[in-house]
Amino acid sequence: MKRISLLGCTGSVGRTTLDVVRHLPNELQIVALAAGSNLDLLERQVREFHPAIVAVGNVDKAIEFQKRMPDLHVVAGEEGLCEAAAFDQVDLTLLAMAGNGGLKPALCAIEAGKQIAIANKEILVCAGELIMLRARNKGVKLLPVDSEHCALFQCLQGNDRKSVRRLILTASGGPFRSFSHEMLASITVEQALFHPNWQMGPKITVDSSTLMNKGLELIEARYLFDCPISSMDVIIHPQSIIHSLVEYCDGSMLAQMSEPTMALPIQYALTFPKRQEGLLAPFDFLKHPRLTFEAPDRKKFPCLMLAEEALRLGRSYPCFINAANEVLVNRFLNREIRWVDIAYKLEKLMSSHRAIDVVTLEAVLAIDHEAREKARKC
Repeated sequence: MKRISLLGCTGSVGRTTLDVVRHLPNELQIVALAAGSNLDLLERQVREFHPAIVAVGNVDKAIEFQKRMPDLHVVAGEEGLCEAAAFDQVDLTLLAMAGNGGLKPALCAIEAGKQIAIANKEILVCAGELIMLRARNKGVKLLPVDSEHCALFQCLQGNDRKSVRRLILTASGGPFRSFSHEMLASITVEQALFHPNWQMGPKITVDSSTLMNKGLELIEARYLFDCPISSMDVIIHPQSIIHSLVEYCDGSMLAQMSEPTMALPIQYALTFPKRQEGLLAPFDFLKHPRLTFEAPDRKKFPCLMLAEEALRLGRSYPCFINAANEVLVNRFLNREIRWVDIAYKLEKLMSSHRAIDVVTLEAVLAIDHEAREKARKC
């Protein structure tokens, strides 16, 4: 029985994780849950899974939740999230919180020697060097939950990393792949929140529409797999059946394929190194007679190019672009700026950034704060 701490239990990834736990009750047990402010859903989850500890990030909401469930051990705020992440009964901590709010809990879990399943790409984007250094020092394994990184992880199993030629991340292209430049200028929030293949939270859905999500995934892959920038590539694959590929030096390519669902990568991370019977029905090839590919259009979707530039520049650029993008996406969702302004303002902000090294938590948080302040005023 593997005992799980789930941070971000009320979000899209968190809810799917609980579906997997329901599916494998003899293999997986929830012992810690953490949420932000959705107390009604959290209460239903607690009554079903009976965790030993619950963290609520919003302190006022935590007080309210303790009144609802007086016999439960409820902890609050960032310290509470860290306590849940590093809880002594936990074997594996799954980080599914949106944004960089999971950074300190991730470090606490690593310090406590917990195995980490990481669905929150922002943690590695803004603090990849710090996280990987701490994980190596503590002998902690990081298991990717993003579908693309889980696919790469699976395709790399049992092979010599020195024989890898390319890591190829696939992207659906989002809902605006066929839009003209003129059409992109008038995109609405409602349009951006519709993804053709995946059901996700609003921030990541908008990131997918701008291709920023794929750029952040490149940065995450750089740290997860310790690969040179020159060996990574992106290809548009609208059907989202091939989730990513590894090309080896002899020309062979290994691809991980499935229906587009987060249940599979979540289950793989939770049960690794074993495989268990999954939630998916046998794949029907006749329902998917064509798999197509095309190059990403970096002129129409400059966020991908900006993320690639941040990766090349290194140091604090990935942290800066991640935080600035998060604020700009929120401004778009609040209808303060246009969809095209996300990339326009991000490029302007990047050009003014003066890089520093980010190998301490204090440096990461300082750059994150700087980027957010600038993005709010831009």
